[in-house]
Amino acid sequence: PVADRLCLQGILYVLCNDIAWQLLPMELGFGSGQTCRRWLERWQQAGVFDQLHRVLLDELNAAGRLDWSRACVDGSHIRAKKGEPTPARRRSTGGRQAANTT
Repeated sequence: PVADRLCLQGILYVLCNDIAWQLLPMELGFGSGQTCRRWLERWQQAGVFDQLHRVLLDELNAAGRLDWSRACVDGSHIRAKKGEPTPARRRSTGGRQAANTT
């Protein structure tokens, strides 16, 4: 088994170097690319990276290392406000259209 820290380093190596998972060199000691990819998926599903992101932002903010004047927010970070619901269709009170006779 590969230690979590080594697996994380393998994930970062693949992402930073923009290589395919199967090209992760075993001699670096991070485990196989497939192992790192599986752990990435598990950690994403468990919300590990969202939690890590929040902790990092909190610590950087507490240390005065964030410049919030340069922050940008879009729909991928904040839930977008939904529009008005579509009104239900109403039944017509008019007569039916005449059948085509031609």
